[in-house]
Parts: sequence; C-alpha cells; structure tokens
Amino acid sequence: MKLTPLLSAALAGACGLASNAAHADATSWDPSWAFSGFGTVGYVETNTDAGLYSGPGQAGGASKEGTLGVDSKLGAQVNAKANNVFSATVQAISQRNGDGNFKPAIEWAFVKAQVTPGLSLRAGRIGAPLFAVSDFRSIGYSNLWLRTPIDVYGQVPFSHFDGGDAIYQDTVGSTTLTAQLFGGKSDSVADGLPVHVKKEVGLNVTAEFDNGITLRVGRVQGKLTVDSASVNGLLAILRTTPFAGVADQMDADDKDASFTGVGAAYDQGNWIANAEFTKRKTSSYVSSTTGWEATLGYRVGKFTPYATVSQLKLDSTNVNNDIPTSVPALAPLAAAVDTVLFRQNLAQKTDSIGMRWDAWKNIDVKAQFDRIKPTQNGTGLFNRVNTTLPSSVNVYSVAVDFVF
Repeated sequence: MKLTPLLSAALAGACGLASNAAHADATSWDPSWAFSGFGTVGYVETNTDAGLYSGPGQAGGASKEGTLGVDSKLGAQVNAKANNVFSATVQAISQRNGDGNFKPAIEWAFVKAQVTPGLSLRAGRIGAPLFAVSDFRSIGYSNLWLRTPIDVYGQVPFSHFDGGDAIYQDTVGSTTLTAQLFGGKSDSVADGLPVHVKKEVGLNVTAEFDNGITLRVGRVQGKLTVDSASVNGLLAILRTTPFAGVADQMDADDKDASFTGVGAAYDQGNWIANAEFTKRKTSSYVSSTTGWEATLGYRVGKFTPYATVSQLKLDSTNVNNDIPTSVPALAPLAAAVDTVLFRQNLAQKTDSIGMRWDAWKNIDVKAQFDRIKPTQNGTGLFNRVNTTLPSSVNVYSVAVDFVF
C-alpha cells in the first residue's frame, strides 16, 4: 500500500512537516490553495443481536441487521497558502457520531507558521496525535486495515483538540526525528454522553529510519469530565449515605486522566508490519485500560492480505464498591454502582484477517473478518448490550475507500 503523491502532499501540508517551507520572505504575497477529499462506503454486520458493534464513541452500530453507518464517511479538505511561511488548513468530515447522526463536523481548522525550515507553529483545531496513524486514521485509503484496530483506538472518543502545537523536525544521519509539543482542550460526544478534557498537555516523538522502520512514543494528560445525568444522580444519592467515599471515587468531574502510547511500524518491499501499545488512566469511574495490537501484511501485486491480533484489558475500575449487599435497603444502591462499573469493563480480545485490493487509481476495496471475545464480566466495546454477550462475536465487513 503506497500513498499517492496527491494524498501524501495533502497530509504533509496538514501536518505541517514540510521541512523546506520557510525559505522565502514572510512578507512576500504568493497565495494558492488546494482542495482534496476522501471517503469510505462500508457495510458491517455481526452474528448477534445482544449488542451493537460500532466505531469509537459512536451511538448505534451493527448487529445481525447490517448497517452502512459504522465505517461510511465523506471528508473534504482545503489547504490555503498565503506565502512560504503562513498557511491554513480546514477539514470537515461527515460520519456517524456520538449522537448517532451524520452531521458534518469540522475536524481540523488551523493556521500554521513555518518559522524555520525545521520548526512550525499551529493554532486552532488540530488532529490529536494519540496514535501511530492519528493524522490519517479517518482516511481509509491510507490505511492497510479496513478500520483501525478498535481494541487500541476505541479507548479514546475524540480525534482532535482545540489549542496549539509546536513541531520540530531534524535529520540525524539518515534518520528523521520529529517532536510535537501540544496543549489545549478536547470536547466530544461518546454514545450520547458529552466528554471534555481540559488543561491538555502532550508530547509526541517520532523517528523514521531509511530502512522502512518508524518508531513513535507519545503521552497526553489533562482533566476529564463526563456529563452523565444518570451517574451524577447516583452520586448525589450516595453522598447522602455513609458511602460518600464511593461517590468521590466514581466522580468524573475535572479528574486526572492520561493516555500513553508507543508504536513501531515497518514498510519495506512487500512486507508491512506494525504494533502499538497504549494505556489509559483516569481517577474516576471511567476505567483504566491497556490496549495493544500487532499487524502483519504482505503485498502480492494489487492484493495485500493481512492479519491482526489485539486486546483491550481492564486495569482498574478505580472504584472500591464497599456498599454491603447483605443490608436489604442498601442492596439496590450497591447494584446501581456495579451496573455503572459493568458498563466500563471494556475488556475484549480480537483476531482479524483481511484483504486489501488496490482496484483502481485512488480506490481500494477491502474485506475483513473479526472474531471478538468480550470478557464475561463486561460489555467489551459494544453498544446497547441488552443481555449477556456470546463468548465470541463474528463481525463481517466490506468497504470501498477513495481519495480525490
């Protein structure tokens, strides 16, 4: 899988990594602009009606009744350049969101100053660099998978932040090093619940070697708030009892949260391989988790078969529910707390196989089969779980990706 020159140029402009962009006088006026777009038409169905399979933060999803809503999307991007120093990028995407609709949203909207050939500054709405493919996770054509591995990418419901960053790039021998320092805030809706992260500060470092190997490490931390009327109502009741401490542990209002990720990728000749390891930590009822994935693919002409193994582990519920169930008057309260924690047990394992076919210029066709094994004591990453999930769930997906 190789990016087309058009797509590579668009991504480089969006990420602000062009190392030769600041050789002219900033006052010289040389305006230009470029338009590009991307999209996916995808169909998904599963072998169960016990819950809905969805993308990160999405409301709704797929069951035995298939849907086009999980993976289908349409995006457009405009890159405007004032001169060799100042530019701006706007990207809008229509895809199923946390409210369950396809209302178009601004994903990126930032201005950039290329201060030196190696240093750029950006301000506005910027893609959150939380994962190895954060900058193009929505562009299906640029990825080997039909969708990014949900056991890793499903831990965070937002993909951008409002704020600013500084990106410095340099070459050491044949290795390209890139460091990104960023800060701001993120707002999203995850399955109908507003989620906010304030006072966000992060660092992302990448090393690209000339032998096809790329290494990455990143971390972001901030203050997490989840606006859940039902949970807040439960906390209010708990605080009128001797178990106010349970409410304090569950409270998700301006609580510490962090996300750390490391990754490695190899793309040389016919072989493609990558692996990621991530950890989510919070000081609230939002569970602390560990996710990892490993993928191997091999190009055979226009076809690339691949396989992925991944897992999402529950590290901690962050809550010690010590409400005694032996007291009849307290049993319903204890059960209500357990229900909240049950829904935060996202643990699951996934084995996937897929095929990418580069059918036409700027168009690919993909098919993917996932076998997901959710824990018996949780919901995994499924929505609207109305009964116990099967020990394994089969997910069948096909998609057509395109760029223009």
